[in-house]
Amino acid sequence: KPMGCVSATQDPQHPTVLDLLHEPDKHELHLAGRLDFNTSGLMIITNDGQWSRRLTQPTTKLPKLYYVETEQLIGAEYADTFRQGLYFAFEDLTTLPAELTLLGPRSAYLSIVEGRYHQVKRMFGHFQNKVLRLHRERMGPLTLDTTLQPGEYRPLTAEEIQQI
Repeated sequence: KPMGCVSATQDPQHPTVLDLLHEPDKHELHLAGRLDFNTSGLMIITNDGQWSRRLTQPTTKLPKLYYVETEQLIGAEYADTFRQGLYFAFEDLTTLPAELTLLGPRSAYLSIVEGRYHQVKRMFGHFQNKVLRLHRERMGPLTLDTTLQPGEYRPLTAEEIQQI
């Protein structure tokens, strides 16, 4: 999914991920998880609802891996806080533990098993640190094919489908 594209099947104002597809039955497809308007990366689109739920439900504990770039420095305390879970008052819940791997002073990988509303941005927002770039690289065992350009797609292999 490129930035500037909506994770929806239809939208009156913006291009959607389904608009990127050149498939005859694309109206029968749905999204396995969503990405924010300005978030790029791996997007799974399927016609199998049960398979999709296995991939996206927090109870399956399949990690979603995001590359994150932030406005401010990422402190060492972030990893401990994310590992313990953060309380989100809006939903009255605490996030499940997340794993942060620092890549540089303002970049990291974040692995989460949920997909709450703007969860990654809100987690970094806890430290008043704005996310400048967010890119999903993996969902469970499914990894973004780096040969694809933004907006391009390919079918999953039988092996990839069976892994979920």
